[in-house]
Amino acid sequence: TPTYSSWMNQVEIWFSKLQREVIDRGIFTSVADLRRKILRYIRLYGKSAKPFRWKYSDPRRRIQSW
Repeated sequence: TPTYSSWMNQVEIWFSKLQREVIDRGIFTSVADLRRKILRYIRLYGKSAKPFRWKYSDPRRRIQSW
């Protein structure tokens, strides 16, 4: 597990998306129904997720890798 927090930011963003797109909009008849809908979201997200590609308009702003 990384000891720095930047990976946590990605996890927080993902959970925020899950909350906005599934939990906040949903009507759930039971805990099992909520679980089913969350698992369906995870499967669909996994099929459609794409890596994020950073683009810089100013090359001087890039972080240099050593």
